[in-house]
Amino acid sequence: MQIAEDVRGFMNEQEILLYTITANNGQSISITNLGGIIHSWKCYDKFGHLDDILLGCKDMEGYLKDHPYFNAVIGRVANRIAYGIFVLDGREYQLPVNLPPHCLHGGGLGLDRKLWLTRILHEQDSCSLHMTATISDMEDGIPGNLLVEIIYIYTEDNQLIVHYKASTDLRTLFNPTLHLYLNLGGQDHPDILDHQLWIDADRITESDETLIPTGNFLNVGGTPLDFRKEEIIGHKMKIDHPLLYNTKGYDHNYVLNNHNINAPVAILSHAHSGRCLSIFTDRPAMQLYTGNWLGDVSGKTGKYRDYNGVCLETQAFPDAPNHKHFTNIILNPEETFESFTSYKVGIM
Repeated sequence: MQIAEDVRGFMNEQEILLYTITANNGQSISITNLGGIIHSWKCYDKFGHLDDILLGCKDMEGYLKDHPYFNAVIGRVANRIAYGIFVLDGREYQLPVNLPPHCLHGGGLGLDRKLWLTRILHEQDSCSLHMTATISDMEDGIPGNLLVEIIYIYTEDNQLIVHYKASTDLRTLFNPTLHLYLNLGGQDHPDILDHQLWIDADRITESDETLIPTGNFLNVGGTPLDFRKEEIIGHKMKIDHPLLYNTKGYDHNYVLNNHNINAPVAILSHAHSGRCLSIFTDRPAMQLYTGNWLGDVSGKTGKYRDYNGVCLETQAFPDAPNHKHFTNIILNPEETFESFTSYKVGIM
């Protein structure tokens, strides 16, 4: 296993680095210290062809501009917070409203915009990239100086393990995710509507028309959100149902049945290429987003179209601070947040 380090640009006079880890069989993954972004993941298909299964910007300059969180680390808080408001220890905090009238992914000053410090560690059958970044007290409208470490571990069997760690000096919120945009058909494949998906979840967090949780849990049985049996995404999206009226596709948070890292919580597959991606996590939920608003976004091969990629974002529930019965995302000074999610790509 080999790793190459290249300077691909500058941010505030600091180097933007791209690390490419290549397995002995030629498959590889490329990660930049800008936002912890996974720039590419080149995998074989069943015909022996190597192709990149991730959407993204053409170059590092693209990641410095506005983009739809292509393959970046999201935090402090992934997903939505209603009206950007939450209360912690009796004090009300107002976050930036970057998706009016709500806050999405922390408001725009999060980990996806940081230049991470990096170091490399080689093992016999893997290579890991240790990345650290800090968010200052109230930098994003949330209290606490937060230190975050992400350890990306890439293995010879084409698995990416993501190890999250975080600590704080004040009570704060922390709910990270990795915002991968996947298309198992490769760079020239037009969309993910022909992909098959299985999710081990009986329920979703019910949302209103602006995708803010109502606080209720909704059973997926009898709805187009039921992926407990492997289903073709595009076929399910054609079903006329109120749960799809406000989203133009899927943008729903699934309550995972089992999340102990030992069994997959979701499997995405593509019959033509033969590629299959399995996700394992200890997080309680996963956001399914089918790239409903990708149309005309600049990418690696030109302008993307809606549904060019699909995201499967492991996380806690959206708007968690405003629903006491949701998973707690408060991180205390005496605690260390620690979590694992892994993505394994193979051939069906």
